[in-house]
Amino acid sequence: MTKTQLIENAAKSSELSKKAVTEAYDALYAALSEAIANGETVQIAGLGTFAVKTRAARKGINPQTKQAIEIPASKYVAFTAAKALKDKVN
Repeated sequence: MTKTQLIENAAKSSELSKKAVTEAYDALYAALSEAIANGETVQIAGLGTFAVKTRAARKGINPQTKQAIEIPASKYVAFTAAKALKDKVN
């Protein structure tokens, strides 16, 4: 499902205009991404938890030259689905 499809479905089910739903979506996305960028964990009841995790530095191999390289540590966003969402999927 794309952002446009999500907004259309939400507008139909809530009887709000697409413009209102788009503004709400954009505000929610901005708040969520700002919190995650600041390293906060965001829990949404019934949906799940977004958290920033750290991937440790490791050694790798350049596939073109076959030389060993050092891959630096990095951060990534992890999502863990809530039990209610898992139950709905299964």
